[in-house]
Amino acid sequence: MRGADLLDLAQESLRLHRLRTALTVMAVAIGVTAVLLLTALGEGAKRYVTGQFAGMGTNLVIVLPGRTETFGVGSGISGGTRDLTLEDCEALLRRCPAVVDVAPVTVGTASVEFGGLHRDVLVAGSTAAYARMRDLHASAGQLLPPGDPRRGEPVVVLGSKVRREIFGSDNPLGRSVRLARARFRVIGVLEPKGQSLGFDFDELVLVPVGQAMRLFNQSGLFRIMTQAASAQDVAGAQKQIRAVLADRHRDEDFTLVTQDAMLKSFRSIIDALTLALAGIAAISLAVAGIGIMNVMLVSVSERTAEVGLLKAMGAGRRQILALFLAEALLLSALGAAAGLTLGLVLMRLASGVFPGFTVEPSLAWTAAVVTLALTAGGLFGLSPARRAAGMPAVDALRGKR
Repeated sequence: MRGADLLDLAQESLRLHRLRTALTVMAVAIGVTAVLLLTALGEGAKRYVTGQFAGMGTNLVIVLPGRTETFGVGSGISGGTRDLTLEDCEALLRRCPAVVDVAPVTVGTASVEFGGLHRDVLVAGSTAAYARMRDLHASAGQLLPPGDPRRGEPVVVLGSKVRREIFGSDNPLGRSVRLARARFRVIGVLEPKGQSLGFDFDELVLVPVGQAMRLFNQSGLFRIMTQAASAQDVAGAQKQIRAVLADRHRDEDFTLVTQDAMLKSFRSIIDALTLALAGIAAISLAVAGIGIMNVMLVSVSERTAEVGLLKAMGAGRRQILALFLAEALLLSALGAAAGLTLGLVLMRLASGVFPGFTVEPSLAWTAAVVTLALTAGGLFGLSPARRAAGMPAVDALRGKR
């Protein structure tokens, strides 16, 4: 019996039982769609997080006050933590060859007021280096001017949304606004940038770091942002920063965080969640495989006389086994094709509903889920096929099961 004959017989059997075939194909399709869609969402989440980190800047090493490593029972953040200072920033820029830019950062919330309108905003105090690191640009006016960070003038750069809500269509440049009851002159407006990891640059207000520290009565910095010359220099920059600050503070009472480390952590978490969700979804494929086995057992019972006739005509055990395995594999293949089609349609719809979140199929996961569906069909179809192949010809012709 040729392969084409086996396929024709399998197709004829499925056509004779359309409802049963459709339900089995639907069960496999649901499992394939679930795995494909969940893994595509996981891959999309990784791309989204990578894009968000890219929007924060490149080759950054961020210094946080306080040591977060643990050393033993009851250990935690060091109790003798010193503030990060502007002098630390100057030392890093002077003594770390791998560091090309340093930006002190301090933050607080305040109300910005003009012409009877006011709203609460996040105020970031920094220097001109902050805009370079975060790839911020001015749509009008200028960004924070260079100069001594301790003596910064009372000037402010408004985020695009803050400018729109406070000034509307009027030109804000040169106007004076009240920020926490202190007067600041507007020198620029940021280009719209949107959110990055939940931080909305369009609602940000930038002021010189010295002014911000006086405004919020702060003695230390919220963090220090440094930038290495290239991705290859990040590791060297970390070592140099650690050595300089440990020497100045007489202790390693700070924490260094890199974008790569944070990105790897996010990716590992997303990968673990994707695998877990894919595993849960794959259970539905196992359930569909059991459905295929039940359908094939019923098919074997109904076609006992056919099996006997084929054996009487000279069909061997392997041919009978191949006939019923072909039917099981055809069911799983049809289900996989339907699942892929449905999954691609749902991904296209998801990408249309959430344009900033790209949902695309992964070739590796697509190949894996199709292989899994076919494997499930073959494994669960093997037992009924062996049962049919093992029937004695005489008993099968008599209709004995």
